[in-house]
Amino acid sequence: MTVAELDAVDRRIIAELQVDGRMTNVELARRVGISAPPCLRRVRRLEELGVISGYHADVDAGALGWPISFYAVIGLDSQKEAVLSQFEALVATWPEALECHMIRGGDDFLVRLAARDTTHENQLTRRLTEAPHVMRVQTLQTIRTTLSRPLVAVAGGEGET
Repeated sequence: MTVAELDAVDRRIIAELQVDGRMTNVELARRVGISAPPCLRRVRRLEELGVISGYHADVDAGALGWPISFYAVIGLDSQKEAVLSQFEALVATWPEALECHMIRGGDDFLVRLAARDTTHENQLTRRLTEAPHVMRVQTLQTIRTTLSRPLVAVAGGEGET
């Protein structure tokens, strides 16, 4: 499905669910101006097509004992698909790894991690440095986050600039 295939009601459903994914179908239908049964069918269709990929709760990592957030820029010794996939699979096994992005522009991956303290942060950095095929690791610790926006503008929808 492409953005062009989404009608105004689909876009409104997506926008509303991004703001509050816990609302009832009845409330969602009211907000988008349709009755509950077709609203539920549309939501299920959007889920089946992968437009809506899941629901989650935003949590305060610090309140859960993970006050340190940092990024690691990783350079590998090879860009062969097997090497890239091996690195991605390794990082995916670490509960501290929150995001892993293949990047372009010099290095290969940008990984966001959470740590309990600086000792733990150093252990994670060492694990990255010692991982197979890793040539470079540069870490960047988050000092302050002024914007963290899980919302995605829906073409033709509200909030688009």
